[in-house]
Amino acid sequence: MANYYTDHPEMEFHLSHPEMRRVVELREKGFEDAAKGIDYAPVDYEDAIENYRRVLDITGDVAANTLAVNAESVDLEGPHLENNRMVYASKTVENLQQTRLAGLYGVSMPRRYGGLNLPNAVFSMMSEVVAAAEAGFQNIWSLQSCIDTLYEFGSEEQRQKYIPRICAGETMSMDLTEPDAGSDLQRVMLKATYDEKEQCWRLNGVKRFITNGDSDIHLVLARSEEGTKDGRGLSMFIYDKRNGGVDVRHIEHKLGIHGSPTCELTYKNAKAELCGDRKLGLIKYVMALMNGARLGIAAQSVGLSQEAYNEGLAYARERAQFGQKIIQFPAVYDMLARMKAKLDAGRSMLYQTARYVDLYKCLEDIARDRKLTPEERNEMKKYSRLADAFTPIAKGMNSEYASQNAYDAISIHGGSGFIMEYKSQRLYRDARIFSIYEGTTQLQVVAAIRYITNGTYLSVMREMLQREVSAEMRPLQERVAKMVDLYEQAVKYVNDANNQELHDFLGRRLYDMTAEILMSLLIIDDATRAEGDLKARFSDSANVFVRMAEENVCAKAYYVMHFTEADLPAFRAE
Repeated sequence: MANYYTDHPEMEFHLSHPEMRRVVELREKGFEDAAKGIDYAPVDYEDAIENYRRVLDITGDVAANTLAVNAESVDLEGPHLENNRMVYASKTVENLQQTRLAGLYGVSMPRRYGGLNLPNAVFSMMSEVVAAAEAGFQNIWSLQSCIDTLYEFGSEEQRQKYIPRICAGETMSMDLTEPDAGSDLQRVMLKATYDEKEQCWRLNGVKRFITNGDSDIHLVLARSEEGTKDGRGLSMFIYDKRNGGVDVRHIEHKLGIHGSPTCELTYKNAKAELCGDRKLGLIKYVMALMNGARLGIAAQSVGLSQEAYNEGLAYARERAQFGQKIIQFPAVYDMLARMKAKLDAGRSMLYQTARYVDLYKCLEDIARDRKLTPEERNEMKKYSRLADAFTPIAKGMNSEYASQNAYDAISIHGGSGFIMEYKSQRLYRDARIFSIYEGTTQLQVVAAIRYITNGTYLSVMREMLQREVSAEMRPLQERVAKMVDLYEQAVKYVNDANNQELHDFLGRRLYDMTAEILMSLLIIDDATRAEGDLKARFSDSANVFVRMAEENVCAKAYYVMHFTEADLPAFRAE
């Protein structure tokens, strides 16, 4: 029987990464839950990893034998509107029932609230597996991670009230964007006023492009400070669907991810609770929400990339032309090799980022119970910075790779790939949104650029170049070292130009160079650590990816260092 986790041993490899020992140690806080008698809590590191394997195995089974089986039906039916309520596609309802029966909710929440207390790295693996089966359902399922923001910033009363409901399988959404406030969330105007009589907040206005917008529990960005027009007047609120006051006005008809309802909502005096402190909604809380969502989309992208590669590989092995299987044609196996290299390098970036997030988030959580030692504070600061730097790389690059791999899967299928009966067309349609929502790739460049110009990424590269690698990987490491030198020169050229417009225009090329060098170093590390069949797979991917990166980095470095203000496109002023 198929299993979307065990069928791909690359995920098991990342589950066993050396850094996971520290992640587990911090996550389990000395395995205190086991000491308190919680019977499903692990007693040591090995027990924790085995527990993660069991959850991933269950997820893989449900993904392969329910979600993937239902995907075509969901894509054709989609959600619909009835009496101002969103109604899921019938097979989406079945998917929700099966994932609830399997206990796949409350993944990141502490066990005292009924959660599984799993690290972000494991949640990312589950997200990858679910997305490989059906990307649209992954949106619905993974939005449970909004509860992390409530856990971090809400009151204990709110935690007790809402977290057990999410652990039981209720759904969530984050209601941020509006018709006049897409990426520019400072323009949000949904109004929040305090009702003195009822001792609650009331929300009025419209939200647009809200994923899973008719969910059970919403986190809502609204303007609480009258007379303000920027981010300092925005607060975060909790809206409970049980209280009423919000209608679904419209469900968007989209190119892809048909199973994921994208709603326009009208708030009419809806009762809500303030989450955290006033005026920090955008400045602090949305940033936490968005970083979590961006990592979720990186996982979604890797899952779809894997499925696109699977489809392309299977077709190439079966399809014969001119007397031989098309996988024997250089044009086809070059395409497949590049797809696999992007998949492996992108996955490595995803899980490296997830571990960074785990390390600092776990220390933040520990700090709620006790004062951190100076060493722990330094560790938290280090990994917080790395998580912030790596998240836009993981989201941006993997979302672009998902589109590229889905495109190539269709190319391998030829005319058949353009036929609706083949899965590759659905993957292609689904993938296109990944580089748009939760911040376009261009906005990921904006998020990453300060770490490029201040030398953070360069320091990481130099540190990684000091690691011991296998003899087979040493020549590739030397080639990457030369890329790093070129990269340093390119960054210096842009910094020395002291021209903001030039800096912004060249930012995407510097971002791409940064990502490809870092992923080259990560896949070299993977090929060094791996054993057996995986070693051969990662070695192949490292050889392909480093050469691909070299091709791109050298060209972009040349472009950057031969570009002046006079070369900026003239039409920009029109």
